[in-house]
Amino acid sequence: MNTLLKDKNILIMGVANKWSIAWAIAKSFHQARAKLAFTYLGEKTKKSIEKLMAEEDMNSALLIPCDVTKDEEIENSFNILKDEFGKLDGVVHSIAHAKKEELEGLYLNTSREGYAMAQDISAYSLVAVTKYAKPLMNEGGSIVTLTYLGGERVIKNYNVMGVAKAALEASVKYLATDLGKENIRVNAISAGPIKTLAAKGIKNFGSLLKQFEEKVPMGRLVETEEVANTAVFLCSGLSSGITGEVIHVDGGYNILGY
Repeated sequence: MNTLLKDKNILIMGVANKWSIAWAIAKSFHQARAKLAFTYLGEKTKKSIEKLMAEEDMNSALLIPCDVTKDEEIENSFNILKDEFGKLDGVVHSIAHAKKEELEGLYLNTSREGYAMAQDISAYSLVAVTKYAKPLMNEGGSIVTLTYLGGERVIKNYNVMGVAKAALEASVKYLATDLGKENIRVNAISAGPIKTLAAKGIKNFGSLLKQFEEKVPMGRLVETEEVANTAVFLCSGLSSGITGEVIHVDGGYNILGY
């Protein structure tokens, strides 16, 4: 495990704080000897990531500003990566956002603005990021995004984010088809519910966690490290024949019909 990503250049997008799934992935990648870069949005997030990097002895990692709603910022981020890394071996896309008021009540009350925002940030951003990552992956590479069961089934109060995740998962398949012959793989990890800052925006999230724990075959919540280890696998040579997949790391919850 501690050499699976040795000498690989990896970009991680979406670290917000120490509870982020993206941060758990970053720590596992660091332990696997990857050379890391992070994107951030705003000075508050930048300071938070800098503090985390210092705690984990990641001070050599790159920090790059990037607003994924702006193509010019995405392009600039990858230009910086080209100058610093030369080539790129992997991208972890852990970016999603919806208005809090859209994550409760009836989906039919979703606003046009809220729908467009959720799709742009949570789904289209993967397409845009992949477009600019592709030229740097001239030796092949792996792109991993984070999704949730709400993209496959109705999860109460997930609403517009569930629809965005469905678009994200479809994008994974189309992008995997576009890039497969260039040895660039695109996959998604569908993680079980985890207590992150973003998850707290979903109304009655605590009840969702309780119901999950009562029903899930493994009888417990999923840990962020388990999701992170799957991301290491997907960015390593061990998964060289896997692309276009949604891999569930949810203790088996997705297999249930009740």
